[in-house]
Amino acid sequence: MSGGHDLLIAGGGPAGLATALHAVRAGLDVVVAEPRRAPVDKACGEGLMPSAVRALSAFGLEVPGHPVTGIRYIQGPRQVQAEFRHGPGLGVRRTDLHSALHQTVVDAGVPVLPLRVGAVQQDTTGVSVPGTSLRARWLVAADGLHSPLRRSLGLEVKTSAAPRYGLRRHYAVPPWSSYVEVHWGPDGEAYVTPLGPALVGVALLTARRAPFSIQLESFPELAARLPQEAAVTAVRGAGPLRQRARTRTHGRVLLVGDAAGYTDALTGEGLSLAFTGAEALVTNVRRGTPSRYETDWRRVTRRHRLLTELLVRARQQPALAPVIMPTAARLPRLFAAAVNALA
Repeated sequence: MSGGHDLLIAGGGPAGLATALHAVRAGLDVVVAEPRRAPVDKACGEGLMPSAVRALSAFGLEVPGHPVTGIRYIQGPRQVQAEFRHGPGLGVRRTDLHSALHQTVVDAGVPVLPLRVGAVQQDTTGVSVPGTSLRARWLVAADGLHSPLRRSLGLEVKTSAAPRYGLRRHYAVPPWSSYVEVHWGPDGEAYVTPLGPALVGVALLTARRAPFSIQLESFPELAARLPQEAAVTAVRGAGPLRQRARTRTHGRVLLVGDAAGYTDALTGEGLSLAFTGAEALVTNVRRGTPSRYETDWRRVTRRHRLLTELLVRARQQPALAPVIMPTAARLPRLFAAAVNALA
């Protein structure tokens, strides 16, 4: 049996929606399956790197947010910062980003079905979803960090590294900087992202299991700027962050976004990688070279994966963790080069 759509995208988050937009522009017939109503929130640092901003602009999207001019590391009295050299980033609420992407996909005529895809059946010409009439030549697994499809296909790779988690909350205080600030503490990092004239997002990345308020006490200078009464959202969590996939292609299933594998949020590139991966995936489907997607994915994510892996491993070594921030402060040009290589 053949026929059906060109692409069935399982997951309507940013990675899946970006894939849908690239597919429409490539002239492909596409449908998205997403059981949650838009907009979908997620524990996210909510800072878009300049490359992600450029990707949104290429889609014709204007998302409300706060310009981000660079990255600043802070540890006690030490600081080092680097400006983005090729245009600003953007601090944007995850819900605003998702709303804009979702509406653009709907406006492009792509059906978004209230359906969860947890298992599929493959043959030589396509993929079917049991219990439905859905069929497509290719299935895109864009179902997130803990992808049920990745697991059902046996593509999970267990990791031995200590798990890290993310916690996020918003505070109704005016941003005091146009930089994303990364505060280094004894057990993790705190990311402060300007999101609007009177709103900042605070994301904590840590291996420590404790409530947000307890974790925030590890950053006393930051906590002093964030009175409890200024908190305007509940704490939202995510993790374990490190997820590995054996491959990005499995028969007629292609993995994208967090489902394709995730190292850590330490360098803040999740959305940039999702958009880049979506473009690589559709390019290969369009030109009839889906087997090259794995190679292309590895190529376009290599710099990020190597730098993030190096930084996370150093962070988890008791002898190395205390010297990361002082080293960055002593070598500002190297810090700036790293920031802009990732941006």
